[in-house]
Amino acid sequence: MLKIFQQTISKPVTFKGTGLHTGKNSTLTIYPGKSDQGIVFKRIDLSDRNQIQANYKNVSSATLCTTLENEFGTKVSTVEHLMAALYVADIDNAVVEIDSEEVPIMDGSASKFLNDIQKQGLKELSKKRKYLNISKKLELIDGERKISIEKSNSTFNVEFKLNYKNNIIGNQSNKVNFNENDLHDVISSRTFCLFEDIEKIKKMGLAKGGSLDNALVIDKDKILNEEGLRNEKEFVNHKILDLAGDFLLSGFRILGTVKCNQGGHELTNMFLRKLLKISTAFEISELKEIVVSQKIRSNQSIKIAVNA
Repeated sequence: MLKIFQQTISKPVTFKGTGLHTGKNSTLTIYPGKSDQGIVFKRIDLSDRNQIQANYKNVSSATLCTTLENEFGTKVSTVEHLMAALYVADIDNAVVEIDSEEVPIMDGSASKFLNDIQKQGLKELSKKRKYLNISKKLELIDGERKISIEKSNSTFNVEFKLNYKNNIIGNQSNKVNFNENDLHDVISSRTFCLFEDIEKIKKMGLAKGGSLDNALVIDKDKILNEEGLRNEKEFVNHKILDLAGDFLLSGFRILGTVKCNQGGHELTNMFLRKLLKISTAFEISELKEIVVSQKIRSNQSIKIAVNA
């Protein structure tokens, strides 16, 4: 359901865990935010210059995770799963206080974040939510990687394709409508890697906190996690989760159909930078009536009200 007014969390919620790449323990608390504030990270382990706006312009690195950095060099990394949870929870504004440089990885998905946020409930704010409506198709091709967006009917759709030589991952694709589909499989899908890549990743100074408790690890034709997959398309569903979190860095709820092939954090950020420079590709609007999508047996939907 598309909302007319902006929303925030009704009361604070706290998370504790280990950073996937730093290996450091951290505590993170989400506090209610004000209208038009957006999502703001605040490094409470630092005394000043410690606030970072969650915005695509502040992405300083997109290597295996999304890192935000302010003009003073203050950073917070691996924000994508939390951002995806805030997107699905329908939160526009919040202050995220954290006592370390990396958001805790939890179980490698967004489940814990979303479940605990939803338990706190939401608070409606006085100002209207702004939607970014795609008006014409835009595409970005980078080698074998490709991403595009085009107009859709008051929804955010993602179609993602993976192509791995590994037999377990293989060629996997999925389509998700974030306004109408059950998002459980997307939210619960974990980050993943190939066992053969772990040593290389660690030589880059990353994945110091990685384990089978917070990542899917594939060794040739075997999944090393005892419980196996959480859903049949967990690999591509996690990529869709990452994309949703990274897209919220636009500062808007984007209404359009995204098609992505072999993408990731870097490609998404490159694409947002291109998209938001082309004013003729979109228009920013507010709603005058709530838009409700009611599922029916045919899996189609009935629009109860329209985007004004």
